[in-house]
Amino acid sequence: MSIPSTHQDFSEVLQHIQQSRQNVFAHINTALIELYWHIGKIISHKVQTQAWGKGVVSELARYIAQSDPSIKGFSDKNLWRMKQFYETYQADEKLATLARELPWTHNTIIFSRCKTREEREYYLDLMVTDKLTKRELERQIDASHFERSMISAILSPVARELHPSIGNTFKDNYVLEFLGLPPVHSENRLQKALVQHMKQFILELGKDFIFMGEEYRLQVGNQDFLIDLLFYHRGLSALVAFELKIGKFMPEYIGQINFYLEALDRDVKKPHENPSIGVLLCRDKDDEVVEYALSRNLSPTLIAQYQLQLPDKKLIQAKLHELYDYEEALDWDTPHEGE
Repeated sequence: MSIPSTHQDFSEVLQHIQQSRQNVFAHINTALIELYWHIGKIISHKVQTQAWGKGVVSELARYIAQSDPSIKGFSDKNLWRMKQFYETYQADEKLATLARELPWTHNTIIFSRCKTREEREYYLDLMVTDKLTKRELERQIDASHFERSMISAILSPVARELHPSIGNTFKDNYVLEFLGLPPVHSENRLQKALVQHMKQFILELGKDFIFMGEEYRLQVGNQDFLIDLLFYHRGLSALVAFELKIGKFMPEYIGQINFYLEALDRDVKKPHENPSIGVLLCRDKDDEVVEYALSRNLSPTLIAQYQLQLPDKKLIQAKLHELYDYEEALDWDTPHEGE
């Protein structure tokens, strides 16, 4: 008598089916992207050499539909998108390779909405690594994720010293419109909303963040202390404590987060992990006050602010340009070797 199959055996068969289906979808997507690239190339060249215009392309779309009604997705609008797709990436082998890994819908969002090569590369990389859905990708663009990633949070000198690779891991401003909170709210309500929408919050933070708990308990002496939110960052190999403040940043908040970091490093951090990082997430902050408060701080701490509505993209871009101009001015004033 044969031994009945176990759920583990069933799971193995299911995994083979799912993996095979994913491989089929990947091959189909690659073939479609190559097809759209080739059609875009043909139309682009015809426009340049034979003066094809809207009328000819519309006629081409009608011809395809009438010749083979089973073929879908080749309207005149989509044919022009294929031309734009080819022309956007035809001179950039790196981005063209990345684009071939994405579904067509995601590609159309990126090449139609992103205005610079840097922005397109950012979202192509984000799609390849994070596998965002169409809705998630649109949200990241609406929330100016690219621009905000270029504006790092103000870090204490110790944070950069202890974590040389910290780079743009943390943002200066976090957009939390998905919480649906009213303008006036309590810290407890903010905390509960973040936990309730943790998937979206981690998408905003970055995929290397792993949530460890809310009101994480620390016992020091005979007293208990609670960290609002505790995460672990895989890339930095460090615990990250978030303290939430619904008002403007005040210098005295630094002492609280420093105490938590000391307790985490002594009692929670594992020997192979790096020193813990503290994030004060405030509703508002004065950058000059933040810089003063962090200049002599001996803990890896940073101050960021949050907002409850999607940002004005033009204002974010203006701030980014100001930052670039400031960095260029510093570089101009710095003596270079041989000068």
